[in-house]
Amino acid sequence: MSDKHDFPPGFLWGAATAAYQIEGAWDEDGKGESIWDRFVRRPGVIADGTTGDVACDHYRRYAEDVGYMAAMGLNAYRFSIAWPRIFPSGSGRPNQVGLDFYRRLIDDLNRHGITPMATLYHWDLPQALEDRGGWANRDTALRFAEYASYVFHALGNDVPLWATHNEPFIQTFYGYGNGENAPGRRNPWAILPVGHHLLLSHGLAVDAFRAASLKAAQIGMVLIIWPHHPASARPADVRAARRTDGAMHRIFLEPLFRGRYPEDMLRHFARRLMRPPVRPGDMEIISRTIDFLGVNTYTRLVHTADWRDPLTGARLVPARGPTTAMGWEIYPDCIVEALQKVGEYTDLPLYITENGAAFDDVVEPDGSINDAARIDYLRAHIAAARRAINAGIDLRGYFVWSLMDNFEWAQGKAKRFGLIHVDYATQRRTWKASARFFRDVIAESVRS
Repeated sequence: MSDKHDFPPGFLWGAATAAYQIEGAWDEDGKGESIWDRFVRRPGVIADGTTGDVACDHYRRYAEDVGYMAAMGLNAYRFSIAWPRIFPSGSGRPNQVGLDFYRRLIDDLNRHGITPMATLYHWDLPQALEDRGGWANRDTALRFAEYASYVFHALGNDVPLWATHNEPFIQTFYGYGNGENAPGRRNPWAILPVGHHLLLSHGLAVDAFRAASLKAAQIGMVLIIWPHHPASARPADVRAARRTDGAMHRIFLEPLFRGRYPEDMLRHFARRLMRPPVRPGDMEIISRTIDFLGVNTYTRLVHTADWRDPLTGARLVPARGPTTAMGWEIYPDCIVEALQKVGEYTDLPLYITENGAAFDDVVEPDGSINDAARIDYLRAHIAAARRAINAGIDLRGYFVWSLMDNFEWAQGKAKRFGLIHVDYATQRRTWKASARFFRDVIAESVRS
């Protein structure tokens, strides 16, 4: 196989971001408080003590950032809409100023020939809804459907690709299960209700999307899919990897595409007195037909059996090769394996909606950032994406996480994933060598 990056015509080359991680303006122009706005103010929950109050100031600098996208040759951009910027209290009267920001962003993207992919929920629930129970409360799913319907009608066909949720697993297990992310609850018994209500809200939003009759747009969802491997051939390790795959992947994939929860996981959680609060008709709503699936994948996870973990009876083992600054093993075949996993459930068009790496970037005296490790990572994973296509997988696009350095959730600003370096003190943007590499990959793909 040559070094040329041969991809199908119309393949989307993009970068991805999330509202809380880049926008800033956390309490401006009528925006309501989100669970992340509240969470970051708890002492000790963010590794470096920073917040997303300003982040990358994208709310004011979006036009500059779109210009960088265009210069890089991106033909797609995945971003999220902040629910509390549209509905400050989660429902009721919409905030027109907040909606106008996204209208300006979308118009600018379209003027530059950059396909917008909008995610409705990337973990920033309005705090007012969290105060009423958050995702553990079924009513939040209904409010999400109202929010989705309003945005579909307001922004409509100007966004060709819509995703309801980003990685509901993270919100479920890390937001409500162990409290590492907002809203910071530590209640394992909330996990299945939260996951079920997130899935239900997805199905209700799909119904709202169909009702809006958007002729030039498609609807999907974004899941985290990281291959799970057993640490050995021991049956206990194999079962441990199967359980963790069930908790992270199958408990979302099976409802979406088979209209049921996996029986083995229902039995597993029932032994811990944990059950999803399914009502008649819920599974039909959750499994509504969608148009595509987004896949976020960065690495693999290797597990050994360890019943000291009360939830899964499994323990992660150390990475077996080179790692990124997050401690994640560099494992390019995660791309192929993740897409194959999804292929067990659906033949929908697929997008790699996040793939990338954090490294300890060094700004040289001349201001340059020569992030050779990130270039190596991207080169290997893009090659894996090409292998997946050659194997017959219907992959339609690849989005790097992230367009620029940003507020990396509980890690704060210490971990940098961006193609573009951000000096948070001055908000100056500087292209890293990886941005030029990605620009050249895109240009070569277009020439092919």
